[in-house]
Amino acid sequence: MSREYGETWVYESLVGGIPGLNISRPLAVALQFLIFEVGVVGLGWYYGTWDAVAAGTVAVVVAAVGSVEMHRLGAKNRLLGTPPEHKRLLFGSSIEIVLGVLAFIALVTYLFAWDVTAGPTLIDRLFGPEPPLPVVYLTLLVLWDLTYRIGTSWWSAVVALWRAVHVDLSPEERATVRRLDAENIGFSLVQLALVPFLLTEPVLLGAVVGHVLAVAIVCSAAIWLS
Repeated sequence: MSREYGETWVYESLVGGIPGLNISRPLAVALQFLIFEVGVVGLGWYYGTWDAVAAGTVAVVVAAVGSVEMHRLGAKNRLLGTPPEHKRLLFGSSIEIVLGVLAFIALVTYLFAWDVTAGPTLIDRLFGPEPPLPVVYLTLLVLWDLTYRIGTSWWSAVVALWRAVHVDLSPEERATVRRLDAENIGFSLVQLALVPFLLTEPVLLGAVVGHVLAVAIVCSAAIWLS
C-alpha cells in the first residue's frame, strides 16, 4: 500500500524513502537496536565506561520499543476511516519532531549547563571527568532517538484526545483506537525503565515520571470519550 507525503511519521519516511533501501519494519527495528547496542557495548569495553553500558542498553531498548510502537500506531491510524484533518494533524504537521527537538535541547541544556552547578554531573558519574568524544557522540545520538520517540508518544496522546472529541467512529473502529491508546500508555510505562538511573537526578526523574503520567491521563481520557 503506497503512502503519500504527510501520511507517515518522519521516522517512517526515512526508513521507507531511501532509494534502493527496501527492508521490512521488523528488520529496520532490529538493525536499529543492533547498531546502537553494539556501539554502546563496544565503546564501553574499549574506553572502560562500564557504568554507562547498563544505562545505555536500557535507553536503546526503550527507543527500539518506541520504534515498534511508532510503526504500529502509524499503520493502524492510516487504516482508520477518520477525516483527512485527523491524519494531517497526526502525521502531516510533524509536530512530533518539534516536541522531540525541544525535549532533546532541554535534556542537553540540563546535562551540560544546569547539572554542573550541583557537583558531579550525570555525565561525570557515567563516563568520568573526561568522557571520550566517540562516547559523547553515541550518547547524544541515542538520547535524540529516545526523546524523538517520547515526543511522538506525547503527540499521539494529544491527537487521540482531539480525535475522541471531534471524530465519530464506528463501534469496530472505536475498539481499535482504544487499543491503540492503551498501547501508547504501555509504551510510556516502558519508559519507567529509565527511572533507576535517574534517582539522583530529581529534575530528569520528575520529567520522565511527569511525562508518563501525562500520557496515561490524556490517553485514558481519549479511551473514555471514544
